Amino acid sequence: MHDPARRLPGEGVFSLLLTGISLFLFYQATQISGFEALSAPGSFPLFSTGCMVITSALVALRTLRLPHSEEHGWQAILPGFVIFMTVLMLFYALALKPVGFLPTSFVFLLIATKVMMRTSIARAALIAALSLILVYVVFRLVFSVLMPEGIVPERELISAMRRLLSGGAE
Repeated sequence: MHDPARRLPGEGVFSLLLTGISLFLFYQATQISGFEALSAPGSFPLFSTGCMVITSALVALRTLRLPHSEEHGWQAILPGFVIFMTVLMLFYALALKPVGFLPTSFVFLLIATKVMMRTSIARAALIAALSLILVYVVFRLVFSVLMPEGIVPERELISAMRRLLSGGAE
């Protein structure tokens, strides 16, 4: 088991890389026009990237102060679970457009929940379905974010729901 009081191989480089990326994103945020008010377009990106710079720098400083761990090899840097989740995300990205958001996201959430929680397939399916419903309602129905439709005739379903809710009148 890993001792959190020791630095794993690659942690120092990763934390410095994260700080560098945060600084780059902060610079990019300063290029967005509109810092006149708190509600201006550039305010939130500047605030969020500023938080990223501060927290990543603190993490880097804390990480670099730790003594090296005795662990070596790829297992310490890239555990099997990380490789599994990376491959799962790659399959998700490749299947998203042809299959569609709803079925692809459900399968992704089902597998990820099953593996991470080590629970029954029924409980993982319930958690995946509830999570997907929440995400769908917030992003598709509230914020009107278009998501890849794929094999599910989403527009027809939304249209039918609207007709049903309006009492059949169009």
